Amino acid sequence: MTKDTGAKDTHATKLGNHTLSPETQMMGYGYDPMLSEGSLKPPIFMTSTFVFKTANDGKEFFEVAYGKREKRQDEELGLIYSRINNPNLEVLEDRLALWEKADKALVFASGMAAISTCLLSHLRPGDVIIYSAPIYGGTEYLIRNILPEYGVKSVEFEAGGTGPTLAAAIEKAKKLGRVAVIYAETPANPTNDLVDLVACKTEADALEKDTGNKPLIIIDNTYLGPIWQHPLEHGADIVIYSLTKYIGGHSDLVAGAAVGKGDIMAGVAGFRTILGTMCDPHTGWLILRSLETLKLRMTAAGDNAEKIATYLRDHPKVGKVNYLGFLGENDPAYHIYKQQCKAPGATFSFTVEGGEKEAFAVLDALKIIKLAVSLGGTESLMESPYFMTHADVPDDVKERLGVTPAMLRISVGVENADDLIADLEQALSVI
Repeated sequence: MTKDTGAKDTHATKLGNHTLSPETQMMGYGYDPMLSEGSLKPPIFMTSTFVFKTANDGKEFFEVAYGKREKRQDEELGLIYSRINNPNLEVLEDRLALWEKADKALVFASGMAAISTCLLSHLRPGDVIIYSAPIYGGTEYLIRNILPEYGVKSVEFEAGGTGPTLAAAIEKAKKLGRVAVIYAETPANPTNDLVDLVACKTEADALEKDTGNKPLIIIDNTYLGPIWQHPLEHGADIVIYSLTKYIGGHSDLVAGAAVGKGDIMAGVAGFRTILGTMCDPHTGWLILRSLETLKLRMTAAGDNAEKIATYLRDHPKVGKVNYLGFLGENDPAYHIYKQQCKAPGATFSFTVEGGEKEAFAVLDALKIIKLAVSLGGTESLMESPYFMTHADVPDDVKERLGVTPAMLRISVGVENADDLIADLEQALSVI
């Protein structure tokens, strides 16, 4: 929240010499109750515009907001208009930045709003984006079908192989134009394949030495973040979230976020203001509520997911279970997992014996687990990536990447794990 003269320091990260953890700071960071009539929680600032104390204040606020001058030391951007800034969003952005130790966070109307705004702010006609596959269907559609309309080319590399596969993509991309962005989703949706974040940075640094241009590394961290993976620590420039998923966590809102380095995020903030892709105050207020229980919810869901994945692995009608906790030391992805992930997460896919008919029969037989897309809510959800979330990805691409009609994706919630296993048992019995 914008600071006021005489206000208490609400941005302290230490208690004496003791560093406070993010889950503790979610309860009060960036907000002074005394600036809002003593309200324990931030009120919802449902307003389009804000009143200036003086005309000169308005002038100075706009100078900073539109980049006409740099902020003076200790100067904060004053409140202007909710398309530019809003107290609810300021508090939310302050707290989101804590999880990744980022300079700046920005919140958006959806995950796709965050992705598209970040990409549009850094891509220009003639540029090339290198992206990992498989990837969320909406992102795939944006890169494969919409960006080419604006003169942006793309080159794909496969998650799971990393190193040589990424290097080959870069060699191909260099021949097409300026490589502006390396974009990856890790773990990949829906296969849980991993992209080596250190390899991305190494390749970006090498490209800078070779061409004089260093591409931005943008990572979708929705599956594991911000609790179980911190891409900024491994060289990413921007980290993307669908706040709809684990951070929102209750399947009752749609929002997105991007966090990263201050100078890079400043450009994204300018595009957000002009494109109008910001989150609304009420949604921001709801996410603030969710941040207080984020670690508890993700931990509980993760514990449940381990039990359910183990059950599925031993089931005679289940094939491969794409759960990160099952990676062995001989698996090529094992060292990546140990290097950049803190836990396996609570969303994974598995295949059933047969194909579309058998997969749909299981989905239709569910009693407790909901047949729905999305993930990261308190309730468990299952869907068919091939026919639902990734329906707009070409069939030959899906099959090449292991996304088949027999695959089901489960987002494990916080229900009793034994109840969820009982539901899966009866659903699998129909095939």
